[in-house]
Amino acid sequence: MSEKIFDPKGVLQDVESKFEMFQILNENGEIVNEEYDPKLSDGDLVELMTRMVYTRILDQRSISLNRQGRLGFYAPTAGQEASQIASHYALEKDDWILPGYRDVPQIVWHGLPLWKAFLFSRGHFIGNQIPEGLNIVPPQIIIGAQYIQTAGVALGIKKRGGKNVAVTYTGDGGSSQGDFYEGINFAGAFKAPAIFFIQNNQYAISTPREIQTAAKTLAQKGIAAGIPCVQVDGMDPLAVYVATKDARNRAVAGEGPTLIETVCYRYGPHTMSGDDPTRYRTAEIDDEWAKKDPIVRFRKYLESKGLWSEEKETEVIEKAKNDIKVAIKKADEAPKQKVTDLISIMHEELPSHLKEQYEIYKAKELK
Repeated sequence: MSEKIFDPKGVLQDVESKFEMFQILNENGEIVNEEYDPKLSDGDLVELMTRMVYTRILDQRSISLNRQGRLGFYAPTAGQEASQIASHYALEKDDWILPGYRDVPQIVWHGLPLWKAFLFSRGHFIGNQIPEGLNIVPPQIIIGAQYIQTAGVALGIKKRGGKNVAVTYTGDGGSSQGDFYEGINFAGAFKAPAIFFIQNNQYAISTPREIQTAAKTLAQKGIAAGIPCVQVDGMDPLAVYVATKDARNRAVAGEGPTLIETVCYRYGPHTMSGDDPTRYRTAEIDDEWAKKDPIVRFRKYLESKGLWSEEKETEVIEKAKNDIKVAIKKADEAPKQKVTDLISIMHEELPSHLKEQYEIYKAKELK
């Protein structure tokens, strides 16, 4: 008998067996992968925890503001702090971030004023006016479209000889979009310095992850594009940090893009626009993921090192609440948006039909 060489199913199973979730810090706040401990300084550990706690409060207050009618579109982030904040902490200031609609925390920590983030939520054009020198674009609402844009930005960085990267995020649902595949394929073909995140929070709105794809992991989808890919415990800030730092180092060295799947959970609804997670998630599932809470896990770790306390956390919470209060007040003071404002900023020189419309609306606004 000749050796069996035609075994496509076996090849698939072999590939899938290679993907084991990367973890450094377990649910009890204990280092379980000493070899890959990034050995962050005490200052970095405290700062990372500070940002995660601050972001959790920002999420809680944003939900309240939305319910009060003081914010518009909002996608909750609780449960994804390690995925979002630890990945951002591994980046540099000159890196580009092309966020999805749930990724406002990353661009706030990258430098977007909080009051502008609130105006973005309200659909105000000032919220999309990015300060000069800040390498971000407004959050993308079209699911997966940011992947194609990121491939383009990354190629631009490469052509200009830059030593920075372009980073983007989508959810598990986004990995089922055509733009997702086009983006990673383009970046892979041109070895563009990009980092693509799939924040696998288990549900694309109400569709469970296991229903949208037959793939055992979402990370493995990078193989088809010929790029390195890894599945990470998205509730473990140290693992997310290490995976991101590794991807960035390789990208700036000219080795091309990386796809990172962060396995995490969103504790709230998909968005505040009518989604009810109790219709498709059980209390048992919520309780199971609550035990993996990234902030609880990291708190235990820092407390074991004598770096965190209840008093310290209270200080961070109070600062966050005060900052949010100031920012929402400033957002409230923004001038009321007018149709003529929108028309005037669409083009450097208005075409004739918009000039006509501008005059029509200007007359209406003067009444």
